[in-house]
Amino acid sequence: MNMDEIKDKRIAVLLSGGVDSSVVVYELARQGLHPDCFYIKIGPEEEEEWDCSSEEDLEMATAVARRYGCKLEVVDCHRDYWERVTRYTMDKVKAGFTPNPDVMCNRLIKFGAFHEKRGHDYDLIATGHYAQTEWIDGYKWLTTSPDPVKDQTDFLAQIEDWQLRKALFPIGHYMKEEVREIAEREHLVNARRKDSQGICFLGKINYNDYIRRYLGEQPGDVVELATGRLIGRHRGLWFHTIGQRKGLGFGGGPWFVVRKDVEKNILYVAHGYDPATAYRQEFRVEDFHFLTLPELPQRVTFKIRHTADYLPATVEALADGCFVLHADAPIHGVAPGQFCVVYDAEHHRCFGSGEIRV
Repeated sequence: MNMDEIKDKRIAVLLSGGVDSSVVVYELARQGLHPDCFYIKIGPEEEEEWDCSSEEDLEMATAVARRYGCKLEVVDCHRDYWERVTRYTMDKVKAGFTPNPDVMCNRLIKFGAFHEKRGHDYDLIATGHYAQTEWIDGYKWLTTSPDPVKDQTDFLAQIEDWQLRKALFPIGHYMKEEVREIAEREHLVNARRKDSQGICFLGKINYNDYIRRYLGEQPGDVVELATGRLIGRHRGLWFHTIGQRKGLGFGGGPWFVVRKDVEKNILYVAHGYDPATAYRQEFRVEDFHFLTLPELPQRVTFKIRHTADYLPATVEALADGCFVLHADAPIHGVAPGQFCVVYDAEHHRCFGSGEIRV
């Protein structure tokens, strides 16, 4: 964290109640700063009917803000989340795609709706993301965290350029275990609290139950791609994603989802882990969102899911403004609608992301 960047700046901290954002407050406080803290209230359209941990989250956030003499304000982005992120998610899964709601939550809610409601009063918005920023040749870049497992630049690769300019990631230079050690040493109330899993607002809610709530079920055939043999029935294409193995429930497996025919409502599966149909070495990337500069080098690394692996590839620019990525090796589980996040060859600077079409 560059003190010159934050000196004399008004800073808002998005305090979730988790250990990461709590250590953000500590990091700023130890520099003699007293940022204003905000708890963003988000959730499904009819939040009172869902079981979630928001009450405990708010209690934790309140305790941490009080500990460091910071004021805490609750900002209700519940309706914004439904209108922007949930609608985006349902539209994508209904069309047979594999969206990432957390990616759009960062762009539309944490750095979007919050900014519209309260963030416009602040120079910087600090979060507990495992990511960094770096000024290179006069431009601010999103750069990776030293923790390859926790790095969250992939979740931030759709934020707007003006949002990146206001972003501050005070714990981005730490490994996760270092953050835990700080929290334990400082006796933070949530030092041993487990990390949240899955989509940010769901808490204990099952993702398929959430999808079923808004889209219902649409049964169709499950067919073995190689033979055309009927394997069974699915309850809706939107409950499955390319590369999926778990939760299919068909005998004689293992089975892997390899294709979805939305028009005919057919789910195609393959028997065994390595069917050629489950792999792709090149794919098209559309609507690429650039973070800093509107260009990609010929050699890059990329991610299509949240893993520690950065995969090498060559970029082919198309006349229509889209790109084709030619991976150095075949990739398993490439699915339409996934975000492909692109980095430099050293997987340091993040250029942005676009949606995969295959």
